[in-house]
Amino acid sequence: MSHARNDTVRRQPTIVTKRLVLRPFRNADVSRLAELANDRRIAQKTLLIPHPYTEQTAREWIATHRGKFERGEDVVFAVTTGNDEEPIGAVGLSIFHEHNRGEIGYWMGVPYWNQGYCTEAARAMLAYGFEELNLHKICANHFATNPASGRVMANIGMTREGVFKSHIEKWGEYEDMVCYGILKSEYVSGVSRQGSEGCSPSRTDMGE
Repeated sequence: MSHARNDTVRRQPTIVTKRLVLRPFRNADVSRLAELANDRRIAQKTLLIPHPYTEQTAREWIATHRGKFERGEDVVFAVTTGNDEEPIGAVGLSIFHEHNRGEIGYWMGVPYWNQGYCTEAARAMLAYGFEELNLHKICANHFATNPASGRVMANIGMTREGVFKSHIEKWGEYEDMVCYGILKSEYVSGVSRQGSEGCSPSRTDMGE
Protein backbone atom coordinates (compact mmCIF):
# COMPACT_ATOMS: atom_id res chain seq x y z
CA MET A 1 0.00 0.00 0.00
CA SER A 2 1.53 3.29 -1.04
CA HIS A 3 0.56 6.91 -1.28
CA ALA A 4 2.08 10.34 -1.65
CA ARG A 5 2.61 12.21 1.60
CA ASN A 6 1.90 15.87 2.28
CA ASP A 7 4.29 17.07 4.98
CA THR A 8 2.57 20.44 5.37
CA VAL A 9 -1.08 19.47 5.73
CA ARG A 10 -1.95 16.06 7.13
CA ARG A 11 -4.98 14.79 5.25
CA GLN A 12 -7.05 11.67 5.68
CA PRO A 13 -6.49 9.11 2.92
CA THR A 14 -9.10 7.54 0.68
CA ILE A 15 -8.71 3.76 0.55
CA VAL A 16 -9.79 1.69 -2.45
CA THR A 17 -10.43 -2.04 -2.08
CA LYS A 18 -11.81 -4.59 -4.52
CA ARG A 19 -15.44 -3.44 -4.19
CA LEU A 20 -15.35 -0.42 -1.91
CA VAL A 21 -14.07 3.12 -1.59
CA LEU A 22 -13.44 4.30 1.98
CA ARG A 23 -13.34 8.09 2.10
CA PRO A 24 -13.80 10.87 4.65
CA PHE A 25 -17.39 11.80 5.42
CA ARG A 26 -18.67 15.03 3.86
CA ASN A 27 -21.40 17.46 4.87
CA ALA A 28 -23.29 16.27 1.79
CA ASP A 29 -23.58 12.84 3.48
CA VAL A 30 -25.78 14.12 6.34
CA SER A 31 -29.15 13.07 4.90
CA ARG A 32 -27.92 9.67 3.74
CA LEU A 33 -26.17 9.00 7.05
CA ALA A 34 -29.30 9.84 9.03
CA GLU A 35 -31.41 7.67 6.73
CA LEU A 36 -29.23 4.60 7.31
CA ALA A 37 -28.31 5.09 10.96
CA ASN A 38 -31.86 5.88 12.06
CA ASP A 39 -32.85 2.23 11.69
CA ARG A 40 -33.36 0.94 15.24
CA ARG A 41 -31.56 -2.30 14.36
CA ILE A 42 -28.33 -0.35 13.82
CA ALA A 43 -28.44 1.32 17.23
CA GLN A 44 -29.41 -1.96 18.89
CA LYS A 45 -26.22 -3.65 17.71
CA THR A 46 -23.77 -0.81 18.45
CA LEU A 47 -22.52 0.90 21.58
CA LEU A 48 -22.48 4.57 20.61
CA ILE A 49 -25.13 5.09 17.92
CA PRO A 50 -28.27 6.66 19.43
CA HIS A 51 -31.87 6.17 18.41
CA PRO A 52 -33.52 8.09 16.91
CA TYR A 53 -30.66 9.30 14.71
CA THR A 54 -31.41 12.69 13.18
CA GLU A 55 -29.73 14.83 10.55
CA GLN A 56 -28.51 17.08 13.35
CA THR A 57 -26.92 14.06 15.04
CA ALA A 58 -25.21 13.17 11.76
CA ARG A 59 -24.03 16.74 11.18
CA GLU A 60 -22.54 17.03 14.68
CA TRP A 61 -20.80 13.63 14.37
CA ILE A 62 -19.22 14.45 11.01
CA ALA A 63 -18.01 17.78 12.40
CA THR A 64 -15.83 15.93 14.95
CA HIS A 65 -13.91 13.86 12.40
CA ARG A 66 -11.29 16.27 11.10
CA GLY A 67 -10.14 17.42 14.52
CA LYS A 68 -9.86 13.90 15.86
CA PHE A 69 -7.92 12.81 12.79
CA GLU A 70 -5.53 15.75 13.02
CA ARG A 71 -4.94 14.97 16.72
CA GLY A 72 -4.31 11.32 15.87
CA GLU A 73 -7.20 10.08 18.01
CA ASP A 74 -9.57 8.57 15.45
CA VAL A 75 -9.94 8.02 11.74
CA VAL A 76 -13.47 7.48 10.40
CA PHE A 77 -14.39 6.50 6.86
CA ALA A 78 -17.61 6.53 4.91
CA VAL A 79 -17.92 3.14 3.21
CA THR A 80 -19.08 3.49 -0.38
CA THR A 81 -19.30 1.19 -3.38
CA GLY A 82 -17.33 1.76 -6.55
CA ASN A 83 -20.44 2.66 -8.56
CA ASP A 84 -22.16 4.88 -6.01
CA GLU A 85 -20.51 7.54 -3.87
CA GLU A 86 -23.29 7.55 -1.28
CA PRO A 87 -22.30 5.90 2.03
CA ILE A 88 -23.58 2.42 2.78
CA GLY A 89 -22.04 2.40 6.26
CA ALA A 90 -19.03 3.48 8.27
CA VAL A 91 -15.76 2.05 9.55
CA GLY A 92 -13.23 3.60 11.86
CA LEU A 93 -10.14 3.13 13.96
CA SER A 94 -9.62 4.64 17.42
CA ILE A 95 -5.94 5.06 18.28
CA PHE A 96 -4.39 4.72 21.75
CA HIS A 97 -0.85 6.00 21.33
CA GLU A 98 0.27 5.25 24.89
CA HIS A 99 -0.19 1.55 24.17
CA ASN A 100 0.42 1.65 20.38
CA ARG A 101 -2.97 0.01 19.95
CA GLY A 102 -6.05 0.59 17.80
CA GLU A 103 -9.69 -0.41 18.06
CA ILE A 104 -11.86 -1.02 15.00
CA GLY A 105 -15.54 -0.14 14.85
CA TYR A 106 -17.95 -0.55 11.94
CA TRP A 107 -21.57 -0.74 10.85
CA MET A 108 -23.44 -1.15 7.59
CA GLY A 109 -26.91 0.01 6.63
CA VAL A 110 -29.46 -2.79 6.87
CA PRO A 111 -29.90 -3.15 3.06
CA TYR A 112 -26.17 -3.99 2.85
CA TRP A 113 -26.00 -6.69 5.51
CA ASN A 114 -24.75 -10.18 4.63
CA GLN A 115 -22.83 -9.09 1.53
CA GLY A 116 -19.31 -9.13 2.96
CA TYR A 117 -18.95 -5.35 3.02
CA CYS A 118 -18.13 -5.16 6.74
CA THR A 119 -15.41 -7.78 6.34
CA GLU A 120 -13.87 -5.97 3.38
CA ALA A 121 -13.93 -2.58 5.11
CA ALA A 122 -12.58 -3.95 8.40
CA ARG A 123 -9.77 -5.75 6.57
CA ALA A 124 -8.78 -2.44 5.00
CA MET A 125 -8.66 -0.91 8.49
CA LEU A 126 -6.21 -3.59 9.60
CA ALA A 127 -3.96 -2.72 6.68
CA TYR A 128 -4.19 0.98 7.46
CA GLY A 129 -3.52 0.49 11.16
CA PHE A 130 -0.58 -1.87 10.77
CA GLU A 131 1.01 -0.68 7.52
CA GLU A 132 0.44 3.07 7.77
CA LEU A 133 0.27 3.69 11.53
CA ASN A 134 2.60 0.85 12.56
CA LEU A 135 0.36 -0.15 15.46
CA HIS A 136 1.39 -3.11 17.62
CA LYS A 137 -2.13 -4.46 18.14
CA ILE A 138 -5.65 -3.87 16.87
CA CYS A 139 -8.70 -5.05 18.77
CA ALA A 140 -12.48 -4.98 18.37
CA ASN A 141 -15.50 -5.72 20.55
CA HIS A 142 -19.07 -6.80 19.94
CA PHE A 143 -22.19 -7.46 21.96
CA ALA A 144 -22.69 -11.18 22.58
CA THR A 145 -26.18 -10.71 21.12
CA ASN A 146 -24.59 -9.67 17.80
CA PRO A 147 -22.58 -12.74 16.72
CA ALA A 148 -22.49 -11.56 13.09
CA SER A 149 -20.04 -8.86 14.14
CA GLY A 150 -17.84 -11.52 15.72
CA ARG A 151 -17.79 -13.43 12.45
CA VAL A 152 -16.42 -10.33 10.73
CA MET A 153 -13.62 -10.16 13.31
CA ALA A 154 -12.79 -13.83 12.84
CA ASN A 155 -12.89 -13.46 9.05
CA ILE A 156 -10.17 -10.79 9.11
CA GLY A 157 -7.87 -12.92 11.22
CA MET A 158 -8.64 -11.70 14.73
CA THR A 159 -8.64 -14.08 17.68
CA ARG A 160 -11.35 -14.17 20.33
CA GLU A 161 -9.65 -13.14 23.57
CA GLY A 162 -12.43 -13.21 26.13
CA VAL A 163 -15.79 -11.97 27.38
CA PHE A 164 -16.62 -9.14 29.79
CA LYS A 165 -19.88 -10.28 31.41
CA SER A 166 -22.69 -7.72 31.79
CA HIS A 167 -20.16 -5.09 30.80
CA ILE A 168 -22.40 -2.60 28.97
CA GLU A 169 -25.87 -1.28 29.72
CA LYS A 170 -27.86 -0.69 26.55
CA TRP A 171 -31.46 0.47 26.72
CA GLY A 172 -31.92 -0.87 30.25
CA GLU A 173 -30.36 -4.28 29.53
CA TYR A 174 -26.86 -5.45 30.42
CA GLU A 175 -24.82 -6.85 27.54
CA ASP A 176 -21.84 -9.19 27.54
CA MET A 177 -18.95 -7.72 25.53
CA VAL A 178 -16.88 -10.17 23.45
CA CYS A 179 -13.30 -9.09 22.75
CA TYR A 180 -11.14 -9.90 19.72
CA GLY A 181 -7.58 -8.90 18.85
CA ILE A 182 -4.70 -9.34 16.43
CA LEU A 183 -1.01 -8.45 16.72
CA LYS A 184 0.95 -6.90 13.88
CA SER A 185 3.15 -10.01 13.70
CA GLU A 186 0.04 -12.15 13.24
CA TYR A 187 -1.29 -9.80 10.57
CA VAL A 188 2.01 -9.83 8.66
CA SER A 189 2.11 -13.62 8.81
CA GLY A 190 -1.45 -13.82 7.50
CA VAL A 191 -0.77 -11.42 4.62
CA SER A 192 2.29 -13.48 3.66
CA ARG A 193 0.18 -16.63 3.48
CA GLN A 194 -2.64 -14.98 1.54
CA GLY A 195 -0.47 -13.07 -0.92
CA SER A 196 -2.09 -10.36 -2.97
CA GLU A 197 -5.58 -11.32 -1.79
CA GLY A 198 -4.74 -10.64 1.85
CA CYS A 199 -5.61 -7.69 4.05
CA SER A 200 -4.06 -4.86 2.06
CA PRO A 201 -6.23 -2.43 0.10
CA SER A 202 -5.44 -2.37 -3.60
CA ARG A 203 -4.63 1.35 -3.66
CA THR A 204 -4.61 4.37 -1.37
CA ASP A 205 -5.12 7.92 -2.65
CA MET A 206 -4.99 11.19 -0.73
CA GLY A 207 -8.29 12.99 -0.23
CA GLU A 208 -9.84 15.91 1.59
